[in-house]
Amino acid sequence: MPTVTYIEPDGNRITIEHAEGTLMEIALDNDVDGIEGSCGGVCSCSTCHVRIPQEWREKVGKTNPAEQDLLDFKVDADESSRLGCQVELTPELDGLVVQVEKL
Repeated sequence: MPTVTYIEPDGNRITIEHAEGTLMEIALDNDVDGIEGSCGGVCSCSTCHVRIPQEWREKVGKTNPAEQDLLDFKVDADESSRLGCQVELTPELDGLVVQVEKL
């Protein structure tokens, strides 16, 4: 099972070992500050916005059309932006570090 580290908006780092699910689900299960997941993971809000460091973007993959539509409405979204509900943590993503955006 992979490990993921969340950097909360205040800079606090939370590392979760043996993580399973989407970045949003894992964050909610572990009380990561800045991840709300208002829509429950159906890609209809952006309250699970995270930033993926450059070195991980290719492994994480590109946004799907629905996700990109939501990110297009966020003023502060850029090429590092992803919705946590759309990123499934896989063994290939072991060690992933993501920056959580302040809501």
